[in-house]
Parts: sequence; C-alpha cells; structure tokens
Amino acid sequence: MLFLELLGYLLLILVAAEIFVNALEHLGEKLKISEGVTGSLFAAVGTAMPETLVPLLAIFGGTANMETNHEIGVGAILGAPLMLSTLSLFLMSVAVLKRRGIQGHLSPERSGLKRDLDFFLMAFLLAFVAMFVPHDDGLIRGAMAFVMVLIYFVYVMLTLRASSKLVEDGHGTEAGSPMLLTRLGLPQNLLFIVVQLALGLALLVVGAKGFIHGVELAAPIIGISALLLSLLIIPVATELPEKVNSILWIRKRKDTLAFGNITGAMVFQGTLLPAIGISLTPWTAQKEVLLGVGITLVAAFWLRWAALNGGLRVWHLFVNGALYVTYLAAVLL
Repeated sequence: MLFLELLGYLLLILVAAEIFVNALEHLGEKLKISEGVTGSLFAAVGTAMPETLVPLLAIFGGTANMETNHEIGVGAILGAPLMLSTLSLFLMSVAVLKRRGIQGHLSPERSGLKRDLDFFLMAFLLAFVAMFVPHDDGLIRGAMAFVMVLIYFVYVMLTLRASSKLVEDGHGTEAGSPMLLTRLGLPQNLLFIVVQLALGLALLVVGAKGFIHGVELAAPIIGISALLLSLLIIPVATELPEKVNSILWIRKRKDTLAFGNITGAMVFQGTLLPAIGISLTPWTAQKEVLLGVGITLVAAFWLRWAALNGGLRVWHLFVNGALYVTYLAAVLL
C-alpha cells in the first residue's frame, strides 16, 4: 500500500510539473524575459519550495530530538545541490540519449550557465569553509551567512540585467503549446497565467510533501540513519519537480530552460539555505557531509569546464551520474 501511495504522489508531481512548465513558458513570453531568467529564477525558485521547506521544518522542530533535527536539516540542505549537480543532470542526458546520441550537443545559453555555476561555486566553497569555523564563534559565522545571502542578491540582479540583451539576441522565452487553462474556455491573460502557475506549484508542493512522507515511512524498512536519509533519500523526492521540468524542456530542445532550472536551483540552494544552516545548526565537517560537498563541487566544476571548452555533449553528463554512483558506493558500502 505504501508503494502504491508513493506511485500516486509521483504521478501527481508529473502532472503538476506539466501544468507549471506550461504556465511558466507563457509567463516568460508575456513578460518578454529571457529563457535564462525564466529557468534560473522563476522555475528554479518556484520548484525549490518543497526542498526548501524540509530543512526549515526539520531545524525548527521536526522531532523532539534536536540533534536529529539538525542532522535532517543539514543533510537536506547539502543533499539538494548534490542531487541536482549529479543525478538530475544525468537523467536529463538519458532523456535525450536516443534522440541526440552519446556525442550529441547540448546547447544552453553559455553566459547564463557560466554565471549560475560561478555564483554557486563561490557560495558552496564558502559553505564548505564554514564547517571548520567553531559553532560558538557566532560573529564569523553570522558574517559568512550574510555574505552568502548577499551573493544570491547580486546573482539575481545580474541575471535580470542580462535579460533584455538575451531577448534581443533570440533567447526570449517562447511557449511551445497553448496554455492549458484555455482548453477550459478561460482567456489567456496574465491573471489566468498566474492562476495556472499557482495551481501547478501548489500541486507540486502537495505531491512532493506526500512523497517525502512516504519515503520517511519507508526509510526504517531500508535501515538508514537520519543524516543519510536526508542526504540521499529526501532530495530524490524533493528534487523531482526540477528533474521532471528539466526533462520536459530538454526533450523540447529548450536547453537553456532545462539547464537554468537546475543550475538556478543550485544557486538558490547553495546560498540561502546554507546561510540558514551555518546560523542555526552545528554545521560540522562529518565524513558523509564532507564527501557530499566534495562530490558536488567536482560535479559543478566539471560541468563548467565542459560547457566552456568545446561545448556540452550528452556524454559529459554521464560523468555527473558516475559521481553520484561514486558517492552512493562510498557511504553505503
């Protein structure tokens, strides 16, 4: 029964992602903004809501055991970028492997991808360094958390500033199909675009929360610690909206939206959420955490290098998948 419930919530997430993606494309087209802004800011932040809620709820009293709360919170914060930079990118490449081939080109808008990865790497390296700052040194930790919030603010400003030039160069957001609500006879205007967007997002959150609950019930059957649960299992559930959205976009050859959805979420989750973790949890350098951070940084550096040296190909993202398998083998075997 539990696994049927998980399947039901997974199907809800798939339907919700289609509704959300469709509305988001029409919103970007209506506002005349670039695919980079639509993917890296709107889609990334919107679909990041489920995995943003998990660590916050855990840190602020998920269970009666504060140590367990902190473990789940830290694991969920760091597990999300790990999942996005490895497994999510790999699944995108699998989705187009048959159509484009192992040597096939992936063509996200290069300047936006570089900006996303540069800001993510800057912030995540700072989060790594913060693990070695004593917990009782509140001033230094507070300063580091503030810098991470500032990094995201600057990132948003630069992304928005680049939008108009990208639209002029042909990277404007274009809707690939009519808005779903228009099939019910409703008008295609800004109000109903926002209504459909809110509906899709609400269904994504409901689906992801239900899936998370089911995974948490299944975890004791598997036999896994709270930290590993939050590093490995919870992000698989909470990152489903990003995975599904990006797969839908890349199969439609909207590579900029597909990559921006993932790398924009990496920036969001690599700046604001670690800032909360640094401020409110011990944020210590445990073995599983350090390995996860290391794998995430390697995956992001690899993606950046491949994108800027000859262009991305499908096989490049198989390396990201191999990094995820390496992490699994290291922590589970």
